[in-house]
Parts: sequence; C-alpha cells; structure tokens
Amino acid sequence: MRSIASIFASALCMTAVPAALLAAAAPVSAAENRFPQPLAEESLPSVAKLPAQWPASWVMIHDFHFNAIIDGRVAVVDTADAVQPLKGLVRASQFANVLIAKDKGEIYTAETFYTRLTRGERTDAITVWDTATLQPKGEIVLPGGKRQQSVTYPHLFQFTNGGKWALVANFTPAQSVTVVDLEARKVLGEIDLPGCSQIYPTGERGFTSLCADGSLFSVALDANGAAASSKSVAKVQDIDHQALFSTPAMAGTTAWFVSFHGMIQGFDLSGTVAKPLPGAFSVGTADGGLPEWRPGGWQVINADAAGKLYVLMSPYGKEGSHKDGGTEVWVVDPAKKARTLRIPLKGQSVAIAVTREATPHLVVAQAGGAIDIYDAATGSFVRTLGATVAANPIVIQVP
Repeated sequence: MRSIASIFASALCMTAVPAALLAAAAPVSAAENRFPQPLAEESLPSVAKLPAQWPASWVMIHDFHFNAIIDGRVAVVDTADAVQPLKGLVRASQFANVLIAKDKGEIYTAETFYTRLTRGERTDAITVWDTATLQPKGEIVLPGGKRQQSVTYPHLFQFTNGGKWALVANFTPAQSVTVVDLEARKVLGEIDLPGCSQIYPTGERGFTSLCADGSLFSVALDANGAAASSKSVAKVQDIDHQALFSTPAMAGTTAWFVSFHGMIQGFDLSGTVAKPLPGAFSVGTADGGLPEWRPGGWQVINADAAGKLYVLMSPYGKEGSHKDGGTEVWVVDPAKKARTLRIPLKGQSVAIAVTREATPHLVVAQAGGAIDIYDAATGSFVRTLGATVAANPIVIQVP
C-alpha cells in the first residue's frame, strides 16, 4: 500500500512537469513582466443626465413588480437600443400611477407610503421627478388616505386643464376624484363619483367616468377645481354582453374602447360631456380560434399618430379570459371599420403601445417580462430587449 507521503510526492511531480515544459516553451519577456498601467480614478458618485428632450423611440414601462409591490418602479426605455435599453428608473411605490409632462420636464407618480413600510401611518402623495436627473424635486400630499390602490390602470391618474392640474382616483370604497394644481403644488378639491370609476379627461377642464349601470358621467370643473356642471348619459355600454375594457386608445380627443368580445366603441371627449360615436363595429373574426378570437391583456388597445388602432388578441377567448393576454395584434382602421393587418407575436403578451417615431414601432410586453419591438406598418419583428428592463411590465406609456 502506498503511503500518503508517496502519493503526495507523485502529485507534485505530475504538476511540476507540465509547468516546466510551459516555462521552457514560452519564456516570459521583460516587457510582459511589467505591471499594467493603473486605471484612471473615477469620481463617485458618477451619475449621467438624460437628454432634456427624450428621443421618440423612448417609452416609460410601468413595472408593477408583483413580488415586491411596495418597490414598484417605472423604467425609462429606449426601444431602439438593443445593447443598453434601460436608461433609468423612477420609483413608483405601492400601487402607483404615473404621468409625464414633457413640456415641463417633469414626471409625476401618485403613490402611497406607510411609516413602517407595510403598516403604520399612511401618506398618499404625488411625487414630482425631474426628467433629466430622475430625482425627486417636489411633493404634494393628498388628504384622507383614500387614493385608490389597485393593479395599475392608466386612467386612475390623469391630466386636465391643459396639463396644469391632475386628477387622482379615490376608493374607500366610496369613489371620488381629487383635483390637484400641479403648478401651485396644492390640492384644490374633491368630486364625489358614486358608482363610477376611471378618469377620462374631457373638454377644456373636466373628466368622464364609466359607471356600473352602463352609463357615463361627465363633470366640468370651474377655475377653482370645483364641479361647475355634470351630466349622465345612459346606456353607453352593455355591461352584461359587451363590457368595455377600461383603458382606451386615445386618438386626439377620441377615446376608442374595445369590449371583451371585440366590439369597438368610440367616444368624443372634446366637449364638456362625452358623446358616444355612432356605429360601433367589430375587430373582425379569423379561423383558428380555440374556441374563438377575443381581445385579452392588461393594456389591450392602443393607437398610432395616424389614428389606426392596435388590439391585442387571443385565440383562446372565453368567459373570464379578458386578462389572459394575447398572441397577435390586429390593426384596425376605424374610418373604414376594417382590419388591415395581423401581427403574430413571439409569445403571450399583456400590454402594447405604438411609438411616435417617423417609422413607428409597436412595443409589446410579454407575460414573462420580455419587451419585443415590431415595425408597426408591416408587422415584422425588429428586435427584443429581453426581460432586462422590468420584472412585470404591465403598462407602456409613450411620452
């Protein structure tokens, strides 16, 4: 039996021979023995600024961050940059909502905080962020601890009065809307909204909400942010058979809604009272639906600068499938009331938006987190940004 010492000596010989051979075969020159030059010193912190005017390829992607909702965020993403698409993050805490005012260089997040992180005294606030530095520059505290906390809907936080004011949805479970002066950084008042929800800016200074009985309710505000007038319009949607997704595609002052069964209904929001447009129409049908094609997803409809509509569609449509996501985008011309293009997607997707570039692109958020880019005109796949910018992308906003 070999001793431990002899085994150890054999191992030394086995390792020494190759090392000697290597040394003989490749002698090290004096130049190679020199130490490398030290790296230049970097000053810390080292923070770059974003451009004052964001390129048209940039979007904001709301990352709901389901595994840590109190740590939600909004990603600033360059959809044209396949190497480093993430340009920065804005914190958006606890079921937050976000708006951007490009002309003011400001981003606004409506958020909720607790003194003990998940418990304790509650504070609702609008945080004001600088678009160049993505640093907070102000705050407006909202009274009552009543800001609606739900999975992100864009129309729980909206501009009115030419972007000077913001409207914040409340739920206690009584529903109301808080009117906030963004320029003066103060709360102006609160409008009761019994049985109605969501905020769609209407007219010069007002908003419309959809109500549980199938009606809509429009409110015009006075110069002080109080209700100057209001009006209900009955039976604008069939809640039982053609319920509308609550997030529309905006084309100017026209809001295009799509129903769970694929009917498109437009509303004119240019006046003080919203007006349903005549002639609702279908997105169309197609073979291969199992059991049928229906809209599905979270941000299910969007519009481009020319007014064409993009609808996220699933072939597995059935009762209750409206939030399951889709595998195709159908492009619809509302003037012709006809589908013009079908775009197959790389995977099950939950949100879509169209950029305002000279050559517009369709931005698609897959259920698994990947962000894919398509040519909006042809439907051809352009690139994927992967799942590098958001954990749970749920809403895509085009500044």
